[in-house]
Amino acid sequence: MTIAPESRPLLPVATTPHYARGKRAAATCYWKCADQCAHPAPNPSANEYFRDVASKALSRRVMLGGMAVAAGAVVIGAEAIGAEPAAASTLAGKGHGYGRGKGLSFGPIETQDWTVDDVVVPEGYEWSTIIRWGDPILPGGHAFDVTRQSPAQQARQFGYNCDYLDILPSNPRHLRSMVETRRGRRGLLVANHEYTNRDIMFDDSYDDATKRAIERAAHGMSVVEVVRRREGGPWDYLRVAPKNRRIHMDTEFTIDGPAAGTDAMRTVEDPTGTKVRGTLNNCAGGTTPWGTVLSGEENWHGYLITSGEDERDARYGIETGSTRYGWELDDPRFDTRNAGYENEKNRFGWVVELDPYDPTAAPVKHTALGRFKHEGANVIIAPDKRVVVYMGDDERFEYVYKFVSKNRMRDGDDRRTRAYNKTLLSEGDLYVAKFQGDSPAGEIDGSGSVPSDGAFDGTGEWLPLVVDGESAVDGMSVEEVLIWTRIAADRVGATKMDRPEDVEPNPFTGNVYVACTNNSQRGSAGREAATEMNPRNANRDGHIVEIVEGDQTSTWFAWNLLIVAGDPSVNDSTYFSGFPADKVSPISCPDNVAFDTDGNLWISTDGQPSAIQKCDGIFRVTLTGRERGNVEQFLSVPRSGEACGPLVDVRDKMVYVNVQHPGDDGSFAEPTSYFPDYLDEGERGPVGSWRGPRPSTVQVYKKHGGRRWW
Repeated sequence: MTIAPESRPLLPVATTPHYARGKRAAATCYWKCADQCAHPAPNPSANEYFRDVASKALSRRVMLGGMAVAAGAVVIGAEAIGAEPAAASTLAGKGHGYGRGKGLSFGPIETQDWTVDDVVVPEGYEWSTIIRWGDPILPGGHAFDVTRQSPAQQARQFGYNCDYLDILPSNPRHLRSMVETRRGRRGLLVANHEYTNRDIMFDDSYDDATKRAIERAAHGMSVVEVVRRREGGPWDYLRVAPKNRRIHMDTEFTIDGPAAGTDAMRTVEDPTGTKVRGTLNNCAGGTTPWGTVLSGEENWHGYLITSGEDERDARYGIETGSTRYGWELDDPRFDTRNAGYENEKNRFGWVVELDPYDPTAAPVKHTALGRFKHEGANVIIAPDKRVVVYMGDDERFEYVYKFVSKNRMRDGDDRRTRAYNKTLLSEGDLYVAKFQGDSPAGEIDGSGSVPSDGAFDGTGEWLPLVVDGESAVDGMSVEEVLIWTRIAADRVGATKMDRPEDVEPNPFTGNVYVACTNNSQRGSAGREAATEMNPRNANRDGHIVEIVEGDQTSTWFAWNLLIVAGDPSVNDSTYFSGFPADKVSPISCPDNVAFDTDGNLWISTDGQPSAIQKCDGIFRVTLTGRERGNVEQFLSVPRSGEACGPLVDVRDKMVYVNVQHPGDDGSFAEPTSYFPDYLDEGERGPVGSWRGPRPSTVQVYKKHGGRRWW
């Protein structure tokens, strides 16, 4: 039986070195990103701030005038971009006439202290799990037993630390625009599995080699068929179903695009350079209009060893010593010092495309989208039907990217048309963003104070890296640009951002939102100080950038900051587009962003326990009218957990979120979270006597007067 939070057993309070600075678990940083924040950021470039580049000293009038020409005076909001348009912040505040309502009706919850071990939802809603780590999804998979795990069993079970999430209709012919699709009563749940934490997964009965093999099977992705009795009601997953699938480190992937088959992609195991086993550290993602799912390989650097002889490896943070996971002890390809495996490192760091409707199709790694630490990849269709993908490189002082396909999407739901559309990410143009602020340098002092014009805003340019199949970077070939994309972006002078994670276009307006999670090193010795688009030194709380383009294929844009995050009650450097700071839910460390079917922005956070000593959660943000900038917290996740996803369906009045790394600050013997199986002390539950945390997919839905849904 489940019990109320106030009646649950008290959990031990772990102490770690990170807790001297905050309340994020040290284990999360150790396993998830190889402690990247504890090391100097690997971007040593001296890119100049755009405003100070004399050769690019373009006025605001000229910049936006050029944007108008490129866009053909496309209307953005209520105003056309012309020779002297309004600033992006003004345009974004105009009503767009989209949506059918104000979204879900709920009263914002109170922020929860970082020690709370519960999923907290608004009054009138309840939550349940759809699927948990270790739940069997393939034939031969056994019910989860923490004392009897094996690599073969984990390969048949839902993986660990789920991140990106979507639920697609059961038939691709039911796909319309992603904001109009009805999910019906049968669907496909797709989730990423980012990383593992062996300290809370295993007891001492497992030997180290077995632990490592189980971890390799727990990475990757899952596809699971789900059913429900009625729309708007909770889902159950099908334990055995035709489309259920596990992607893990032994799954074969196809490598495509301009870098496929080149010398830098070949190994002794794959002399063709066109296929690779497995996918690593899959973080966020995106869903395409043709019904495939994109997944970003993010902190892959923590799994591989390099000799250090190639200086380019340092730009990605690949280490020369042993790795945390130790997979090099079992498989020589993870130690690229081994003869024949020197290029294995080049085969990770890509955007992966998976077709959940075809369990026999090999997933694809798209080299045309560049290699870096991909948070995710989000798609929108331009007016000329080309496919545009926005991407962020999740590390301090890294960049924002855009891909524009060479070919155009075809309409139709027949098999041939869908097969054609699945080729659209194999060839196209790649760009990186450069931003310009419009305020005097003296007004950007690192404190986060709003400039005298009342907004953080300006203009920008998409700098070409690859165009029309040719390199736009002096001294680098196309394959070099795509394999060492960070170095190419350094050379063209891209703008350093504060950990640009999820980058997502609004499907109603086309405006693009960039979640900059944080950057505590900004303004430190030898590091770039505050800029108008990154206005705080020692930025612990992060911010959201809003980009307004003429259309998605334009190379010019206007931008503004929608939110400069933090807890306004203790931090006076917050900003919410003019909305009163004392009326918002405190928010810190924005990570993933999404849009509901009414066009509202939703933000999930990763790092609030460290920054403001509150549990992470998901938040709705109004984008237009008098409420623009209003932040309302909908959900809070358990202690040490991260809110991933999210997926919000206003029509069904349902919200979905993956709860990642709950209880990461504990151990197997002394768990600090019991999520999601909260049981009375001493009660024997479905997983035996162990009641430790299990990363899970959670669904939130309206209560119906205490009646069951069926």
